[in-house]
Amino acid sequence: MKTEPSTVQLPSAESLTPERLRAWSWHRQGLDGSLAGCGAEEVFARAGWARSIGGANPYLTLFARAGIRRAQVDADVLAHRILELPTARGCTYVLGADDFAWALRLGRDAAESGFRVVGRLGVERGEIALLEEQVLHTLTEAGVPLEPRQLKDELGDSVRSLGEDGRKKGAATTLPTALGILQADGRIRRVPANGRLDQQRYAYEPWGLPAATLSDEEVREELIRRYLGWTGGATFKQSQWFSGFTVAQSKDAFAAVGAVEVPTGAGGDPLWMLPDDVGLLADFEEPAEEQIQLLAGSDSLVLLRRNAAELLAAEDQYRQVLGSLALQADLPDHPILDRGRIIGLWQYDPAREQVAAWMFTPPTLAVTQRIAEVEAWIKADLGDFRAYSLDSPASRQQRIDALRASSVAGA
Repeated sequence: MKTEPSTVQLPSAESLTPERLRAWSWHRQGLDGSLAGCGAEEVFARAGWARSIGGANPYLTLFARAGIRRAQVDADVLAHRILELPTARGCTYVLGADDFAWALRLGRDAAESGFRVVGRLGVERGEIALLEEQVLHTLTEAGVPLEPRQLKDELGDSVRSLGEDGRKKGAATTLPTALGILQADGRIRRVPANGRLDQQRYAYEPWGLPAATLSDEEVREELIRRYLGWTGGATFKQSQWFSGFTVAQSKDAFAAVGAVEVPTGAGGDPLWMLPDDVGLLADFEEPAEEQIQLLAGSDSLVLLRRNAAELLAAEDQYRQVLGSLALQADLPDHPILDRGRIIGLWQYDPAREQVAAWMFTPPTLAVTQRIAEVEAWIKADLGDFRAYSLDSPASRQQRIDALRASSVAGA
């Protein structure tokens, strides 16, 4: 459905300073306290889906914005109010129930690409379709979620080994392809083996989610509408990175939601915004008081636009901690922020049960208090704070040591 174009009064480019745009994105992400007391579904609907890579980001996403503790998050997953699903670009995100069906459609192409890989190894589509039905039958008969190894044992010769060529292409057997397609169709779902989102050991169970009624074009339109709302505005290239849409698909979706091109100051790329948000930005006042948050490096504030360098003030662009911050596509550590500006980095050291933090300037009382609050939350709710599934205390020790060294040196 096309949105009729409207006449929108644009804020002056000169008024859209980096500081103002950082604070605006901060506000749209609900990191200013505006999502306090909301449930997980509402947080994801308003601030964006939480990237899940076997790390703790979904938990901190909800704790930072709404104070939601891990026990409630796990209960919401168990009740299917929120779930981790493959969606945009085939990547997994945690999202609310209202989005399940149409969001799964976004991951369908990625699931089908798995078949294209095994197809080049001599696997016919009919073989995968038969395996899909056998997986469903096996899961239904089992009555409990089964892990991939258990499924493989139950299915026996129905799962074909693809040999050395398959391993080189990331497809050792035909089972992952069938599981991927079944997930994208909503016929099965992945279940965290111990009920927690911050690990990557899963089992599978039948699901039977009703299919979305939206067309492919309407699904793309809905994602762009959500994305521009979550971010408060993004460049065309940033939207493509997140969505994986082609130029033509993106242009059509932008036109359908009536996106407005807004020039920014200092020669920056223009932002595309929803019409209503342009007026809200024009009236937006930057907060005068500190608003401190510790976030994950994969938090939506950073990941949706992958613009960490823009969240650094000019004087912080080339600070060094095992490499220049501004020259890295993604943050090497988790950020500490004030109203959208990165003011430090952190990691969790489980051996000391402490947050190892490097502040660019001496910490204020508000910073010290928030570090203590997040440290206490990690100890009580998580035990450790992993960035991704293979993150471990040993693997991050070099980063922890570098942060402590930078802090002592006042770098």
